[in-house]
Amino acid sequence: MKQVLLALSMVMMVAAAHAQQPTPNSAQAAPAFKAHVLARDELDQLIEHPDTLLIIDVRRPDELTSIGGFPVYFSIQLKDLESSTAWIPKGRRIVTVSNHAARAGKAADLLKEKGFDVVGAVGAQLYEKDGGKLVKLTPPVAAAGAAAGGQ
Repeated sequence: MKQVLLALSMVMMVAAAHAQQPTPNSAQAAPAFKAHVLARDELDQLIEHPDTLLIIDVRRPDELTSIGGFPVYFSIQLKDLESSTAWIPKGRRIVTVSNHAARAGKAADLLKEKGFDVVGAVGAQLYEKDGGKLVKLTPPVAAAGAAAGGQ
């Protein structure tokens, strides 16, 4: 009986000690991608050479208009990226963009696997938080004829 009680108390002590260990929160978890997340100054240096750069924004259109983006970019949502690689020029350095770089990181990894020259991923909101300037985008207004059924 003593052995059973001793074993039970040891199990309870181990369980209690394990329960007191801090669990890693999502901020501490490793990202689900390998791409380098560019700092604001790294992206600013790349933007100084627009003739060699291609920015691919993988956010939804509503995110682009509500948050803002960069002056010139390809808009290809992450779910459509793999089927759109034929349209992406191979002769440029590529930066992928999302709000906090998670989707951009996944997009960067996918493009790198396909042989593209991917420099890194950027979170637009992180870029702006670090002092970078985003362009506020306004969705185009449908022409009056288009709104009336294309007449």
